[in-house]
Amino acid sequence: MMDYKEVYSRYQEGFLLLDIKDNIATITINRPERMNSVAGNIHYGFEELLQAFNYDQEVLAVVIQGAGDRAFCAGADLGQMAAGASASSGQPRNRITSAGGQPGAVRLLHHFLALSAPSVACINGAAAGLGASIALMCDVSVMADTARIGDTHVNVGIVAGDGGALIWPMLVGMNKAKWHLMSGELLNAEQALDMGLVNWVVPYDKCREEARARATQLAKKAPLAVRWTKAALNQQLWRQMIDVQHYAFAVEEQTLGTEDNLEAAKAFVEKRDPNFVGR
Repeated sequence: MMDYKEVYSRYQEGFLLLDIKDNIATITINRPERMNSVAGNIHYGFEELLQAFNYDQEVLAVVIQGAGDRAFCAGADLGQMAAGASASSGQPRNRITSAGGQPGAVRLLHHFLALSAPSVACINGAAAGLGASIALMCDVSVMADTARIGDTHVNVGIVAGDGGALIWPMLVGMNKAKWHLMSGELLNAEQALDMGLVNWVVPYDKCREEARARATQLAKKAPLAVRWTKAALNQQLWRQMIDVQHYAFAVEEQTLGTEDNLEAAKAFVEKRDPNFVGR
């Protein structure tokens, strides 16, 4: 088995935990006090781990879950976004590329698609924005009956560019995807199951157990057959990545740092409804 300490210690800052047992790697997003919102270098930690698993023949399945009992991942940390608002001019940031020539969100989605082992999302609590995308980019998903899920980007004045425009139409169809990505509504577990957004719904206290059971079931199959079946199915997503996702991220970048985006972050901290002005 690989030594993962060096693989992700530079990036995860304690925000990601890794456990590998019986050929199943479990990644836990570990910011329960902040609803497991994305901060620090969680992006990079995920990228490093998902890439490393492709070189570890002992990892036959991957489970992704959130720490605590409130959230899987609440998406971006709006508190941090609000803290940076005063330094912004209120204009789009226009940060189309970053290190390596690709935006971080696009790199992260690439690594999910390139992960050879099957992945199972344990949606043990709220999954919103990027958190919903992380869950839905897994191959299959188990959702707690108390959890909610939705792509809430529009609620904070930005485009659903962190994977929502890519994965939602593939899972639920264009008509439903348009409504949910443009409205930012959160779905309960029953609604998510009925529309095919998730695979299974179980009682909250059984969610982690069920996710591991599904991962174990996949890990016991012929590894090459499972991996190449997944790779064949993912060809459709790779095509959509080229056709849709790069544009989606570009227009999301145009809405980051706008007056509406900063107003939404401030309203969140101040516990009030945002007043959007279209700028």
